[in-house]
Parts: sequence; C-alpha cells; structure tokens
Amino acid sequence: MKKPSFLDRLTGNAPATDYDRILDEKHTFGDDDAEQDDDGYEEEEWGHDDRPDAGPQQDGELPVDMFQTDDAIIIRALVAGVSPAELEISITRDMVTLRGIREEIQEVHDDGYFHRELFWGSFSRTLVLPEEIAIDEAEAQEKHGLLEIRLPKLDKHRSTQLKVRSNIVQK
Repeated sequence: MKKPSFLDRLTGNAPATDYDRILDEKHTFGDDDAEQDDDGYEEEEWGHDDRPDAGPQQDGELPVDMFQTDDAIIIRALVAGVSPAELEISITRDMVTLRGIREEIQEVHDDGYFHRELFWGSFSRTLVLPEEIAIDEAEAQEKHGLLEIRLPKLDKHRSTQLKVRSNIVQK
C-alpha cells in the first residue's frame, strides 16, 4: 500500500487508509500499530529487519578526528569500553583502517531503559590519508578511552648518496 502524501491527506484528496485510523480520536495506541511493509514483514523498531534475506548486521562507523602537524598525521578516536587488545589497526602508506568490538554488559532487560544511545557491537573506519606516511614508524597509544595514532609523514625531500658497486672481478 502506498502512503498518501502529506498534501493529499491535508487537503482531503487521499482515500481513507489505515494511516487515517491512527489519527482518529477513538484510536488507542498499542500492539496493533506495527506496520507491515510491501513484502508483508513487520518492523517493530527502526533499524530492525527480520527478513530472511536481510543479511548480517553491518559494522558501526567509528567517529574520528584527523589532523596534521609539520611532521605527522594524527588520528584520534574515542574507544572507551574497548580493550586495546581488541583493537585492530591496519596501515598502508595512504590508508588506515580501525576495527574493534565494544561488548555490551547487559544489566537490565531492554524494557528497563529510559535512554539507549551508546553504540555496542563491532565498528570500523577506513580513512584515506592526505599524504604518504612512514609505516614502520607509526605509533598507537590509548589513554583513558582516547586512542591516538601518530603517523610520521614521509620526507620526500630527503636524499642520500648511493655508492655504485661493480661485479667485475679484477685479476
């Protein structure tokens, strides 16, 4: 069933539907308010999809700050509640990927919550770096739930002198 537009409902041009039933003064809200989509599956909460073909749950995206100093690129992320051993950091010369899992400690049932805003479960974030870095010199440190990754920039102006070797054996 196609939901009538707000304008159609406002002007009265839309045919009476179940949406009008909800706006009726005699209607009491309850379990019969669960809506069905076009495939006949009910959605009880936002983001909840009980379809057989819904697939695995996707990772949450880790919010980060990334900035540069004269000699390094710094990435900061809040990882409170995540053990440093559970963090995976993959680095290439131009990209960084952070992965981890924040395990939820279930103290009460879902209906006991007043607010539920914290993210629990697996998360990941891939960042393209603005310039190449020295991978072997990268450092990561966690303190009080703040992860800081220091990625030294490659010095493109650095030069060295090479000595030429010869494989010719003199007799």
